[in-house]
Amino acid sequence: MRIATWNVNSITARLPRLLAWLESSGTDVLCLQETKCTEEQFPRQQLRELGYEAAVNADGRWNGVAVVSRVGLDAVTSGLPGGPDYDGAQEPRAIAATCDGVRVWSVYVPNGREVDHAHFAYKLKWLEALGAAVTGDAAAERPFAVLGDFNIAPTDDDVWDRSAFEGLTHVTPAERAALEALRGLGLTDVVPRPLKYDHPYTYWDYRQLCFPKNRGMRIDLVYGNESFAGAVKDGYVDREERKGKGASDHAPVVVDLEL
Repeated sequence: MRIATWNVNSITARLPRLLAWLESSGTDVLCLQETKCTEEQFPRQQLRELGYEAAVNADGRWNGVAVVSRVGLDAVTSGLPGGPDYDGAQEPRAIAATCDGVRVWSVYVPNGREVDHAHFAYKLKWLEALGAAVTGDAAAERPFAVLGDFNIAPTDDDVWDRSAFEGLTHVTPAERAALEALRGLGLTDVVPRPLKYDHPYTYWDYRQLCFPKNRGMRIDLVYGNESFAGAVKDGYVDREERKGKGASDHAPVVVDLEL
């Protein structure tokens, strides 16, 4: 089974690339983030024509997540159980489904904005709620993974220059401690191999020629339980999808399982 996660930064803007990538990559299950559409606007028909069905949690703003599968889509959980509100509502940042016996969560962790911002405190509360929500799945015998844009670089090696992030979010001890707590549930960081350069960055800012200069971050992560991690045969960042006109600022992370 081939499972991937991709922050597409607007599924409407990226739809031709997404459909072409699904056809060429042979992906069975794709976790999407930052769809930026309503559930009604989500391109179910175009995906159905390729043999995929979709579970979607979206409200048309800058968030939105989905699980797209051609191997079944059961036991859908839309939203983060017990998750905190922001500005009086729970944002559409999480969705789970079981695909041919593999349980996946697609998550779009809050950015945090600035360390002293209310959104940063919200980010930490959200991650705490995520841990509580996936505890049972993490301990289960069936393969399980939480995949998505975590908006956190797990280590200093996961950013192009640690000094460039001094005092900023994504690299703080509090955020990394939240990731450590998540891994402490029995999850393994499935680190993909880079197809170019030394480190598998997954995100490059559009500005300042960050992609050509490889000034990236590894913030799109795959955390799998023992059954999932033990079945991994390969994993890579499809850096080619960050190239060219109309690309997302994130590249897909692809994981191959032998079940």
